[in-house]
Amino acid sequence: MQVDLRDITSIRPYDKNPRNNDDAVDAVAASLKQFGFRQPIVVDADGVIICGHTRFKAAQKLGLAKVPVHVAKDLSPEQVKAYRIADNKTAELAEWNMDLLPIELKDLKAADFDLSMLGFDEDELAKLLDGGVQAGLTDPDDVPAAPEEPITKPGDLWLLGTYTTCPHCGEVNE
Repeated sequence: MQVDLRDITSIRPYDKNPRNNDDAVDAVAASLKQFGFRQPIVVDADGVIICGHTRFKAAQKLGLAKVPVHVAKDLSPEQVKAYRIADNKTAELAEWNMDLLPIELKDLKAADFDLSMLGFDEDELAKLLDGGVQAGLTDPDDVPAAPEEPITKPGDLWLLGTYTTCPHCGEVNE
């Protein structure tokens, strides 16, 4: 694969791009600033962007004069159209490993890396970095406070599988 540095003015967005990416431009610009270009913008033979519209907008925002470009000369017009869609859709199919992601984020935080430039908002980062009880889980030794108005009343029977118990008298029948 050949990648060349081209004037940013020599390439242009696809005017029917079905992906709305404006909300991602700032995060991608921060990523480009931090890491540099690591993925070229893919264009057709006419310089129309196939993949990389967000990187293009981020590069413009950063005032870059040149960007890395790969010209996909070997794709038919139908393949170009399909690749443009597939490139975006396949990224949506991946999911985070929620056991490993918090560990990676904590390692970066411990190294004083700026987590705000990763694309997660503050609430997402707070949840991911919270070492406390996860949603749906509780501390087995934690005893909740008694309610002001009890649910159980004298005479109630509770069914526990094959057991019947009276919470007031402690009687259990199998």
